[in-house]
Amino acid sequence: MNHDFAEILNKVNNSYCTDVPSMVDTHSFVNDLVHLLFPIKENKNISKLEIELKLERMKLRLKELLIPLSNEIQHTPEEVVTEFFRSLPEIYKMLLDDADTFMKSDPAADCVEEVILCYPGYYAIIIYRLAHIIYDLEVPVLPRVMSEYAHGKTGIDIHPGADIGENFFIDHGTGIVIGETAQVGNNVKIYQGVTLGALYVEKKLQQTKRHPTIENDVIIYAGSTILGGNTVIGHNTIIGGNVWITESVLPQSVVYRQHKSVIRESRSFDEPINFVI
Repeated sequence: MNHDFAEILNKVNNSYCTDVPSMVDTHSFVNDLVHLLFPIKENKNISKLEIELKLERMKLRLKELLIPLSNEIQHTPEEVVTEFFRSLPEIYKMLLDDADTFMKSDPAADCVEEVILCYPGYYAIIIYRLAHIIYDLEVPVLPRVMSEYAHGKTGIDIHPGADIGENFFIDHGTGIVIGETAQVGNNVKIYQGVTLGALYVEKKLQQTKRHPTIENDVIIYAGSTILGGNTVIGHNTIIGGNVWITESVLPQSVVYRQHKSVIRESRSFDEPINFVI
């Protein structure tokens, strides 16, 4: 029986049409690149020469990850590596601006080192911005492996294809979902449990815009769901918590649910309160 099962496994594994990079090596590459970009105090005295050498090693490691995908990509692995590291300084500046946005937005943040070390939202943004470079170079699989690594560590699911502007702020972050064709402008703040998703899922929609557009200076509070490729949230809008939106909202709007919480003195409350759910 084990022989038969081994034969089945061999047949199925050989039927896959795309070779993939090692997940272990990809995760290691992500960790080491993030640590190189943000060494904090432990490596604060690292010399310029050491940084240059580490960058050269990172180039070789990225090339190794791309080699299994050579037949699936439009560019050579060398070209992808060159473009990735050419884009890195600009992305690094965006990440520093993102960190500054966290500092300005969250009164609980005492220093930028705390943001870099402790904020899952910031970590998810780092990996998204790095994976997005590779996604834009039309490399399959690898950017998803990178983003899903961050998803597993933070509970924040940002597809590397999403287009996200400058000064992005994610607070708490757990349960956030940002779909592949979402467009997010500059100075946008998103809280936990927010979904920027599609109205429905069908394979034929693969090449269409399925996810909403969020314009500049929008705040989306916890638990809100915004769906649809034609849905546009206008600039300077505030979306309150637990709102469900499937149509566009004009700029400078405030969207919220009306509800009422009743507070009564328990000793005069006759209804049962020990519910079992």
